[in-house]
Amino acid sequence: MFIGHFGIAFAARRLAPRLSLGTAFLAAQWLDLLWPTFLLLGWEIVRIQAGATAVTPLVFEHYPFSHSLVAAVGWSFVLGAAYALLRKDARGAIVVALLVASHWALDAIVHVPDLPLTPGGATRVGLGLWNSMPATLAVELPVFAAGAWLYARSTWTTMDRRGRWGFGALVVFLAVVHAMNLVGPPPPTVSAIAWVGQSQWLLVAWAFWIDTHARAQPGSARVH
Repeated sequence: MFIGHFGIAFAARRLAPRLSLGTAFLAAQWLDLLWPTFLLLGWEIVRIQAGATAVTPLVFEHYPFSHSLVAAVGWSFVLGAAYALLRKDARGAIVVALLVASHWALDAIVHVPDLPLTPGGATRVGLGLWNSMPATLAVELPVFAAGAWLYARSTWTTMDRRGRWGFGALVVFLAVVHAMNLVGPPPPTVSAIAWVGQSQWLLVAWAFWIDTHARAQPGSARVH
């Protein structure tokens, strides 16, 4: 799953008003932010196979440190605890932890059975929604659209003009990238996948920038 993770991040503001969009993006994409680095280090392995599924040509052969269930739960505790210590916001910390864990849960819906439960275990899970393009779109697009709508509804009146344009541009950009991922040619090399994957940090920075153009809601602390 790609765009659905961002939908969940957008929606998180309704659960934790003090949580910034940038932090929500960081948490929801944390596993995919780690994965490109682990590929470059040779700790995890992916293979390119055209037609592997209807949605993606990637065959995820080994990614226990970023995408096993145990690792996802561990990372959720790490990021949630770090946020709690740094921001003294218990509700926000819980939402951060849930966002990290939600990444694995959403991936389990779309992936073929390739998600490990434990780093060293042989069991792999995945409902295989990627075998059907219409079914994948029927799940991901509503999640993304609903999340973006919820975020806009809760923040639109507090954003200045730059924030609104930036938010709108981010939504369109994510939709375009998603479309290109679906209809474009397979990536040329695994190294290209890893380096392009590092660009997701720019999306996190973009989300933080949007929050600099939003005033705090009356009666609430500044988002972080």
